[in-house]
Amino acid sequence: MKKIPVIESKENQNPELSEAEQRRRRSTTSLPSEAAVAAPAEEAESEDEVARLQADLDRFRDLAMRSQADFENYKKRCAREKDEAVKYANRDLLERLVVIVDNFELGLAAAREQGEESPIYSGMSLVLKQLNDFLAENGLQPIEAVGEKFDPNQHEAIAHEPSAEVPEETVLRQVRRGYRFKDRLLRPTTVVVSSGPPN
Repeated sequence: MKKIPVIESKENQNPELSEAEQRRRRSTTSLPSEAAVAAPAEEAESEDEVARLQADLDRFRDLAMRSQADFENYKKRCAREKDEAVKYANRDLLERLVVIVDNFELGLAAAREQGEESPIYSGMSLVLKQLNDFLAENGLQPIEAVGEKFDPNQHEAIAHEPSAEVPEETVLRQVRRGYRFKDRLLRPTTVVVSSGPPN
């Protein structure tokens, strides 16, 4: 068997270095340096920091988009409420006026008893026509109910009466006229409803 000569490194051949120094050098060359160990840890830590900042960014971006959507909805709701307020601004005034029209019609019915040719009746008829025209110009429409099928959305029943001529659940007579203001019910028509033929 042939012997292979072992050549010591120059560090080991340096007689001036102490044995302890040579051991230290050998141990440091065989083990990874602290910087090499710390580098992956710092890299992992910086990746965690980037991920955390990205999550925060995504969360704040989502929050900003939601806030913007809420604000847009708020603006639309305010515009809709403003339009409705303008559209139905006269509602209270018209509600009070229809009561006056009701009383005026009662006075007109009393004047009719004195004769339709009387000047009081003809004058009151003209005033009532002007009032009704004014109300119609402002979006008020009367609800005619006599002979119509009873509709709880437009009619308010105060009584049921038997009738051989009028079918059941049909309006027999109108006690007080109802009105619609544009597309809303201002006041239901007060009616008496047929209960069908008497037993």
